[in-house]
Amino acid sequence: MTLVDLFSKVAEQPWALLLDSCEHPHSHYDFIFWQPEAVVTDAAAWPSKLSELMTQLPHYQGPSELPFQGGLAGAWSYDAGRALERLPEHALADIQLPQLAVGLYVRALIHDRVKDCIWLLAPAGEIEHWQQFWQTSDSAAKNPEAFALAGAWQSNMSRADYLTKFAQVQDYLRAGDCYQINLAQRFTAPYHGDEWDAYQRLRDANQGPYSAFMRLPEGALLSQSPERFLRVDAKGHVETKPIKGTRPRAATPERDQALANALQSASKDRAENVMIVDLLRNDLSRVCQPGSVQVPKLFAIESYPAVHHLVSTVVGELQPPMQALDLLAACFPGGSITGAPKVRAMEIIDELEPHRRSFYCGSMGYISQHGASDTNICIRTLVAEHGALHCWAGGGLVIDSAGAEEYQETLDKVAKILPVLRSTSVSEMGT
Repeated sequence: MTLVDLFSKVAEQPWALLLDSCEHPHSHYDFIFWQPEAVVTDAAAWPSKLSELMTQLPHYQGPSELPFQGGLAGAWSYDAGRALERLPEHALADIQLPQLAVGLYVRALIHDRVKDCIWLLAPAGEIEHWQQFWQTSDSAAKNPEAFALAGAWQSNMSRADYLTKFAQVQDYLRAGDCYQINLAQRFTAPYHGDEWDAYQRLRDANQGPYSAFMRLPEGALLSQSPERFLRVDAKGHVETKPIKGTRPRAATPERDQALANALQSASKDRAENVMIVDLLRNDLSRVCQPGSVQVPKLFAIESYPAVHHLVSTVVGELQPPMQALDLLAACFPGGSITGAPKVRAMEIIDELEPHRRSFYCGSMGYISQHGASDTNICIRTLVAEHGALHCWAGGGLVIDSAGAEEYQETLDKVAKILPVLRSTSVSEMGT
């Protein structure tokens, strides 16, 4: 029985969370969290609130090797960044979910994929109960209604709208406001049935190594992310892997390889990637030891079912007494989905995008009490709330970007998402 199969036992419980590598060959751990001791949904001053919550954890007495030993897990919305920076309020906040969905967890299943074993983390008095719970097949398990869309996907921008906003971005770039600005459109459709069913269908099609599913009291988050945001080990080693640069996959191996090669050598995409690498180097330097921030890998190609991506790796060493939560606050939201300079880019995003991003371009993951953490960037991520399912697609725009190509790239990025949940082709969306 896989961890995905096991998660079905708690998938209907509010605050149940799956962090899912989708069997990626380079991944080490997968996680299930359930029944948190406390939850935080108010994003105001969230770094201090969450730090205070961590002090309430009981002393951990398990194996030192485990990456999670009790701590925080959940989701930070893109709009949680408003607790860190003063931003305008032009975009409509029409999704009625909290800006923060983070719990204090002392119960977790941790799948070590390298050793092929599953660890149970729980309070000492509950170990026997949870061993029996997870090892017993639930013959009386509920069969939730199968997921189905109840209408067509609708974008909040037509192609003409996107190109108009693209031109406005170009004006800002030429005026020197920014070097790069991320612009996204949002697709929305009504639905009924079980969001966990939808996640499993998307998982089969996408296989994102930083995927996640979280059940909220008011809805659900379904992430098929290919992008790591921040990873910290127990010794304070930091890694971030920004994505900038995308090409679609092709039907033939020859054409597919040609597209990957073209991406790796494309001057525009390389320049776009370097801008975000520089931004993240600056963000990391705020909390890392002087001279420790390095770029060991630049312009690597990573390939997924729908697209090729250009990925770089930035590393550093935390400067004591800084911890993973300080790092998250220093870097949030991720520069790869804002632009540079970050705050000015976020101001322009709020002006040009019709709706707030909610959990899209936020982050999901965990922060353990012993210092280790791992979080994603919530791209290829859907938000389900009150019978509406929202999915976004965007990209970083620079001075030599071409509007029609950038618009098509947004469609390429959801080519294994929108059609999976309905029969209409992605090329018809947003026209």
